[in-house]
Amino acid sequence: MAKYRQVHTTFWQDPKVLEEMTPEDKYFYLYLLTNPNTTQIGVYQITKKQMAFDLGYSTESINSLLHRFITLHKLIKYNEQTRELAILNWGKYNLHKAGKPVIDCVNKELKEVKDKTLLLDIMKHIPNDSVLQAFSRHVDDTYNDTSTWRGQEKEEEEEEEEKEEEKEEKKKKGSPTAFEFYEENFGLLSSHLIQEINAWLNDFNGNHEVVIEALKISVERNKRNWGYTKAILKDWYSKGVKSLSDIKALEIEFKKKSLSTKTRKTRVVRREMVPEWLNNNNEIEEKVTPEYDSSFEEEKRKLEAELKALDEELRGKKL
Repeated sequence: MAKYRQVHTTFWQDPKVLEEMTPEDKYFYLYLLTNPNTTQIGVYQITKKQMAFDLGYSTESINSLLHRFITLHKLIKYNEQTRELAILNWGKYNLHKAGKPVIDCVNKELKEVKDKTLLLDIMKHIPNDSVLQAFSRHVDDTYNDTSTWRGQEKEEEEEEEEKEEEKEEKKKKGSPTAFEFYEENFGLLSSHLIQEINAWLNDFNGNHEVVIEALKISVERNKRNWGYTKAILKDWYSKGVKSLSDIKALEIEFKKKSLSTKTRKTRVVRREMVPEWLNNNNEIEEKVTPEYDSSFEEEKRKLEAELKALDEELRGKKL
């Protein structure tokens, strides 16, 4: 008898799928939802070797994808010992209806699950009470109270709503975090990159503005890669930068030095040949006369005005 698995068309409209997943992630997620090992309850046995064979990937690629879906997307759990995989939000889309055939199938499959703890997270997303009770009977007595799970589910929904509200508030305030700025301008964050950014935030006393400023410079110079941004952060850290004011102070110092260097180079030495009739000894004399480049004077005025504006801005912040 053929097995069928439902994939809702809303899959392609899910914000997590649209904004957080790479094409490879989407392909892998569809495989997890529809491969022949899947069950009615959302927990099934499958080896990494089988996944690699089915998808044509290496075992290392499968390990990487599983890590992303467990730690970053938080959509699955995988037991390395029992080789069981659980799709956490399976119940939301596949266990909302229940008749006797469905309950019988659910009970049969629940008995075959070796790691019962995998059922706990799935239970949080089951909307049907009959199915939820079937799940409850197959876990430890500690977790048998379905009302507790309903309460936990409600709390999690409230937490998610609070997080969404916080995001909206941050957008209104116009102060994104370093992570949000990276994703908006560079791309998706890997777990390794999140750790690196966190490390730099610690070095700069949790100041997201400094890391964001380095990312902005990378964007402006068309160097959209973390390596270039990290080089900027290393330079600032070595110079004791802790805030945007420190960065602007460095800019002022740099521009002052540039202006001083250009000033020294403006005097041009012009050599003229002295006519022979003015020189009894027929020797060549040199006259040194200064010349000034008018374009430099204009550039100098612009730089001085810019430095003055930066100085006034820094004084205003200190006050």
